[in-house]
Amino acid sequence: MLENVLENGENQKELIVYASLGKAARDWPAYHAIVDTLKQLEEGETLVIQSGKPIGIFRTHKRAPLVIMANCNLVGRWATSEHFYDLQEKGLIVWGGLTAAAWQYIGSQGVIQGTYEIFQSIARLHFGGSLCGKFILTAGLGGMGGAQPLAGTMAEAAILCVEADVARIDKRLASGYLQRKTSDLNEALRWIGEAVTTRASLSVGLLGNAADVYPELLRRGIVPDIVTDQTSAHDLLYGYIPSGYTPERAVAVRAENPDRLKDDAGRSIAAEVRALLGFKERGAIVFDNGNNIRTQAKLYGVDNAFDIDIFTEAFLRPLFARAIGPFRWIALSGDQGDIAKIDDYILQAFGDNEIVANWIRLAKVHVPVEGLPARIGWFGHGDRTKLALAVNTMVREGKLSGPVAFSRDHLDAGAMAHPNIMTERMKDGSDAIADWPLLNAMMSCSSMADLVAIHSGGGGYAGYMTSAGITVVADGSEIADERLRTSLTNDTTLGVLRYADAGYTESHDEIQNKGIRRIATEQYGGNPYA
Repeated sequence: MLENVLENGENQKELIVYASLGKAARDWPAYHAIVDTLKQLEEGETLVIQSGKPIGIFRTHKRAPLVIMANCNLVGRWATSEHFYDLQEKGLIVWGGLTAAAWQYIGSQGVIQGTYEIFQSIARLHFGGSLCGKFILTAGLGGMGGAQPLAGTMAEAAILCVEADVARIDKRLASGYLQRKTSDLNEALRWIGEAVTTRASLSVGLLGNAADVYPELLRRGIVPDIVTDQTSAHDLLYGYIPSGYTPERAVAVRAENPDRLKDDAGRSIAAEVRALLGFKERGAIVFDNGNNIRTQAKLYGVDNAFDIDIFTEAFLRPLFARAIGPFRWIALSGDQGDIAKIDDYILQAFGDNEIVANWIRLAKVHVPVEGLPARIGWFGHGDRTKLALAVNTMVREGKLSGPVAFSRDHLDAGAMAHPNIMTERMKDGSDAIADWPLLNAMMSCSSMADLVAIHSGGGGYAGYMTSAGITVVADGSEIADERLRTSLTNDTTLGVLRYADAGYTESHDEIQNKGIRRIATEQYGGNPYA
């Protein structure tokens, strides 16, 4: 799993997996020490990792996690971007992203599937169930944003992706994620217009800067049906490329005058977000795709930046309230046939699950293999456990050629507190309470998961979120049955309870239908001493 995230990394030389600074390990000595230790680790031992650096081997017991880790966790008052950058430059900390330092990233597929589900949700809510003949405008073709063009065409839309780095456009063309490339806005609009008219799916990469292109489209009176952004706006210093900059110039100015680069990036983001607000005023479906662009824009003078909806609350919260979220599995054998067999099982056993079955059919055709063969599916409480136990039986019976690792995105029901993404505008106002991901990690350790991680960071790499990650390996053994059953069931149980506690009716329905044991304190009396 560690080697797989690096295989899928944006900048392998620097151990960077995605999002400019999300790393697989703190540095190369730490990486090699982790690998060497994992090779020697014995049953009943646990490796402890602090911000991408192995600390020690602890004698635990054979049902304890093999690896526990904590990445980029800073004490609240000191959880600032400036403090993070200082610690990072001293080699004392690493930003783990969500799944990078936890060795759970599976390449672009996870982002493709999540973006596709957002587009499908928008189609159901606003366009009668289909995006045929609809125009999506977005920006960013990096490690996360690069999934957008394929997700858009899989949703049958015409999608224009603005990107300031030609190398990223060329990479997406080479991978088959992107269909066309141009540096001419008029040519790009002509292609998109033809696709919309003929109701054809099409993806176009436009070399340019969103801070320039978005306001220009608005000036021309061109209003796409859907508008978003997935540039690295969370990081003004290492991620977002300002208007008027090439990637090379950004590197040079960062070395010479980092404050100038940050300010130029902030002003460019502000210009882009003002255009996003303009598109919304003219009727487009506009949303923040989780890159913290609204927060940056507000810091640079766009007071109403948060009039733009966050994707989780706008489109996915009813799913999360039932603990339905981005579940994933990886064939550790490297045999693509193992994933194909699991696909076939899912279509047979979960054929009535429209979201899952639809995605599996599409993924079999459209999603290429990156690194170890893997798959993702939006499974919920009970179904994750059912799938994992079935796969473990397939491994035990020799139907699969090797073990399969089960994991998920950190952006999951009980696993993340992020007041500007996952938990924005919760019904009970509990947006910033980070107890839930911490409980999730402790519960995962108690439930015998193989790897458990606690991360903090987010926009600006500090202070914005806390999350937890979990990995359990189906190796065909009976103890794996026990690990999978307890870990995956308890993981989603906590997610349902988190949303039930916040007052979501979907969660209460899930509790009633699936026998979850919730303690309802409202039935008890008040203070007897009052």
